[in-house]
Amino acid sequence: MTEKLVFNKGAIIHEPGSTMKYKTGDWRTFKPSIDNSKCIKCGKCWMNCPDAAIRKTKEGFFEIDYDFCKGCLICEKECPVKCITHTVEEK
Repeated sequence: MTEKLVFNKGAIIHEPGSTMKYKTGDWRTFKPSIDNSKCIKCGKCWMNCPDAAIRKTKEGFFEIDYDFCKGCLICEKECPVKCITHTVEEK
C-alpha cells in the first residue's frame, strides 16, 4: 500500500472569519501610539491599516488593537496631523 502525501496549499481559507483567533501582533518591532489631543478624527489611520488593527471609539477617536498590530507604521505615515508616533517595541 502506498501512502499518499497531502500538502496544504497556502492562501486557502478553510474557516472564514477565523483571523480573530490568531493574534499576530507579537512579532511587532515598532509600536505606534495615537495622541488624541492632536487627532482630528479623520479616520485615515483606520482606512489604511492593512490588518484592521485600528478601531473607532464611542468618542470618535481611534485606538490601536496591539493584539493584531504588526507595527508597519502605515497609520503614522498616513496621518495628516502627525498625531501618531512610534517607539521601539519592548517585550
